[in-house]
Amino acid sequence: MGADRGRGRGRRLRSAALLGCGGVLVAGCASMPDSGDVHAVQASQRADSQVQVYAVPPREGAAADEIVDGFLEAMTSDDPQFATARKYLTPQAARTWKPDLATTVLADGPNPQPNRTNDKGDSSSFTFTVTGKPVAVVDKQHAYQPAGPKSAYNETIHLVRQNTPSGKEWRIDALPEGLLLGQSDFQRIYRSVNKYYFASGQDRLVADPVYVRQRNDPETQMNLVTQTVMAVLEGPTNWLRPVVGSRFPSGTALKEGTKSLSFDDRNALKVPLSERASNVGGSQCRKMAAQLLFTLRDLTATRVGQVELDRANGSQLCVLGGDQAEGYAPDRISPKPGQYFVDEQGRLARMRAGARDSAESAEGADSTDGDVVTELVPGPFGRTGQQLRTVAVERDERRAAGVTADGRSMYVAPIVSDGELVKTLVTSQSKDPKDGLSAPSWDGRNDLWVADRDPGHSRLLRLDHGGGQPQEVDVAGLNGARIEQVRMSADGVRIALLVNEGGHTTLRIGRVERIGDPEHPQVSVVELRPGAPQMEDVTAVSWAGRSRLVVVGKESGGLQQQLRYMQTDGSLSAAGNLPGANRVTEIAAADDERLPLVAHSREDGIVRLPPGANWKTAVKKGSSPVYPG
Repeated sequence: MGADRGRGRGRRLRSAALLGCGGVLVAGCASMPDSGDVHAVQASQRADSQVQVYAVPPREGAAADEIVDGFLEAMTSDDPQFATARKYLTPQAARTWKPDLATTVLADGPNPQPNRTNDKGDSSSFTFTVTGKPVAVVDKQHAYQPAGPKSAYNETIHLVRQNTPSGKEWRIDALPEGLLLGQSDFQRIYRSVNKYYFASGQDRLVADPVYVRQRNDPETQMNLVTQTVMAVLEGPTNWLRPVVGSRFPSGTALKEGTKSLSFDDRNALKVPLSERASNVGGSQCRKMAAQLLFTLRDLTATRVGQVELDRANGSQLCVLGGDQAEGYAPDRISPKPGQYFVDEQGRLARMRAGARDSAESAEGADSTDGDVVTELVPGPFGRTGQQLRTVAVERDERRAAGVTADGRSMYVAPIVSDGELVKTLVTSQSKDPKDGLSAPSWDGRNDLWVADRDPGHSRLLRLDHGGGQPQEVDVAGLNGARIEQVRMSADGVRIALLVNEGGHTTLRIGRVERIGDPEHPQVSVVELRPGAPQMEDVTAVSWAGRSRLVVVGKESGGLQQQLRYMQTDGSLSAAGNLPGANRVTEIAAADDERLPLVAHSREDGIVRLPPGANWKTAVKKGSSPVYPG
């Protein structure tokens, strides 16, 4: 852990405890140098996932603190079965230690300090207290669980003197279970991958993010692709399990001995399965293959050509190509979704690429970017009449929902042609527009969601297919807090909520459960979990992928507004922080990362951030920028 550890304990790590002393291999190198100096390399000085790190064993006569340091460093290695790390343990501890039980992630790494309170006076034992600021725990299911803001790590490592061929040596006989890593080591060793399962009662896939090792897993010796396939076969994580299912028969595993799956030159993958899957039908098999195909797309920069599932005897079960899998996609929307906003007169308009020209620009269009043309949508929302404050566009872009300027009413209307403006049965009794209805949101089932922020009766409401009597949705765990903003996922089984409690607005991710009649289910939101645990105040949020969000807010004690990508499990996305914009109040993103972010800035109007570029004003006066959803 090198750079992660030892802050505040006033002593440097000994070179004997460093990893990779002359043993760092960089993937892709044609050869290794055969001359020159050898230098000790600290594992955390660089977050290069292609660096393979090897531990060094304890030296003869090492002091107790060297043994502790060396063991903590050895946990960051790629050694098979953590063989070198186990050399720091007594034989009994080496047999019983289970590094795959969980991985605890500490912000600055573990900080061991001597604690002789309960040690014997004859110096035959030594205790160290290990402390640190917890970031998360990755459990045996590979699920990332953020630590609470006030949590602390405080465990002990106990050493004894034992007989070895070299004489009496210090060895660890009692230690915490699992791995203990600093955050930079965790980011170097692991990567986030979406595995996919089917939403209950549907042929729509849902992303389930987990963390797997970038290189071969020390315990199983499986490579990244094989680990990922195994994670799918093991089933969904506990948090998502109640609302999804796998099409793989229960107990299905890889064919015994499978350690290294790889794509061929056509970017196709063959997956040999155990006997449990040998008799599945063609339709079920194709759905099994779809789960793997969407999962594997996260692992390669090129498009996955096909997935072939084979029986244990080597015969073929089924083959599924990339195009055939699209019918199971989580987000069945246009490949080029529109960018919409409310203009200064309260009308719904659309932005699109292309040079401005009078034939294409509708009356009242206002654009300051030559690469963007704005036009009012057809239908009631594109005419001056009922002024809108916020909007949501249905995922097929045929209808939109709009909240009135006073925040008390919501309408639904077509936006592809002229049609009827329908006032929904959703009404807020709030007298202050700030406390009226939130911006609405459509899920992938075409249900419409909105929060009523009336201080006297705050609630979350759902309209089946955008109409009829609104259903009040129970949200477990709110404890009197008020929902400020609602963003539904495309799959309809997860919801992002901005929740105001104690003067702070935080992001929570909830699971949407439906019970009873499938046509008219009773819907509830359960098991809220933090979506941006590093942020004390969140201003805006939007889905930006199948398990990714773009979040605007401030960290605890921070003064500057931050824009960053977050995973739905509360971990930082690999995409990280985004360029800042001035006083952003609303933000919108598409599932396709090639499309620009769109935001509302109090200073600059509607602004856009194309990939690899800077923020640029698209419309000087406007608000409520949205993509479909």
